[in-house]
Amino acid sequence: MTLPPLLVALACWFFGTAAIVWLDSRPRRTWKWSFAALGLASIAALVAIALLARSASVGAVYGSVVSAILIWGWHELGFLTGHVAGPRRTPCPPELAGWARFKAASATVIHHEIALALTALLLFAVSWGGPNQAGPLAFLLLFGMRLSAKLNLYLGVTNLSDEVFPAHLAYLKSYFGTKRWNVLFPFSVLFGLGATWLAWHAAEATAQPGLAAGYTVLAGLAFLGVIEHALLMLPVRDAVLWAWAAQPQAAKAVPSKRRP
Repeated sequence: MTLPPLLVALACWFFGTAAIVWLDSRPRRTWKWSFAALGLASIAALVAIALLARSASVGAVYGSVVSAILIWGWHELGFLTGHVAGPRRTPCPPELAGWARFKAASATVIHHEIALALTALLLFAVSWGGPNQAGPLAFLLLFGMRLSAKLNLYLGVTNLSDEVFPAHLAYLKSYFGTKRWNVLFPFSVLFGLGATWLAWHAAEATAQPGLAAGYTVLAGLAFLGVIEHALLMLPVRDAVLWAWAAQPQAAKAVPSKRRP
């Protein structure tokens, strides 16, 4: 029973990311339609999570997770296409440092982070009391790992993997740091490994196949998050994993100076 849930986690991570890269790399005139269509699909996914929360069967658990991934993808597309980001959309002034730089960086993504947090609360609200919390937990896990990744990018990492970064968000690169190490990174990895262990332990402890499958999916997603964090510090251009999904006509971002 262990392998299928892990394959579900891997498929959600790989094909979900590829789908967003493909949609974001299409001509700009298509973005509003893609965002709207995925928004409608997300409403259906929200309803699905609410209904599936009543069942702890394996199918219901998988359906809840996939629905949460779809909603997550809508948020990611909204960010990458510039629909939901933050009030600040200009490069970081070179003289900014310390708290002033952090506030400026936060202003570039704060609307997106608030939207994610509110969505997580909504998912738990519509499924509250149900035995199947796989979808809301998956969304919350992705939110935590993504927030950690953004903070690591701000503090400085070795590998930015910005080859498929959209050109209209090139200003964000000025807020990234390039370092061989940062103080948050080991704690981020420990958080991811801890989440992996907790989910795996919960899967082993329950006698219900559906719940076991759900916790195993969460363990897989958490471990994939750890791998993503590790790639931030390794000299590996992991963006090649998604390059096949990006359309050739996608605009390329102009490299910008990054703070050391």
